[in-house]
Amino acid sequence: MSPELIGLIVDATGETLYMVAVAALLGTLLGLPLGVFLATSGRGELFEAVALNRVLGLVVNATRSTPFIILVVAIIPFTRLVAGTSIGTNAAMVPLTVAATPFIARIIEAAVREVDHGLSEASRAMGATPMQIVVKVLLPEARPAIVLGLTLTVVSLIGYSAMVGAVGGGGLGDLGIRYGYQRFMPEVMAAVVVVLIVLVQSLQSVGEALARHVNKRIRPA
Repeated sequence: MSPELIGLIVDATGETLYMVAVAALLGTLLGLPLGVFLATSGRGELFEAVALNRVLGLVVNATRSTPFIILVVAIIPFTRLVAGTSIGTNAAMVPLTVAATPFIARIIEAAVREVDHGLSEASRAMGATPMQIVVKVLLPEARPAIVLGLTLTVVSLIGYSAMVGAVGGGGLGDLGIRYGYQRFMPEVMAAVVVVLIVLVQSLQSVGEALARHVNKRIRPA
């Protein structure tokens, strides 16, 4: 493989990591409060708002059930509005963020619901406000599950970022399509696959190690 192609792979890897990092950050900023609200706004819960909970749940489910490649095409007008264009790395981050937000919201919701309900009741009995219960009880107790869930999200975003290359999104997927497929260069396609596998395995390992680190319930042997 020529130095030029190696340089292209390095640049494409950087674009992929940039897209995934920004989308994961924005998705977390949006999905975290949404997930907490979904977990605590049911009947008799901390922020009871049953009707709003159902509406937001339907929106989240609808977004999650839409195949990503269809989502990318469907929100092209929104992507142009936000990024000023529908192609390129910056444009690709819009559908990636839209796809990540409901996914993260459901992960946060599930993690918060797994926390022992007795802890919330005990905190409420001691006079803690609903927001204090969320910040000081629910989220700290749910941290290991949240970290693992966010790791899964990042891994999924890597796959999505490769998929968005099919519509000119940049990154490794775009490189694999333009050179590996359209120019009949199988060595480039193979290199892209190897890099994606390495990225996924590395991020999965880091996420699992971080989850063990933040899990207060696990004691070292």
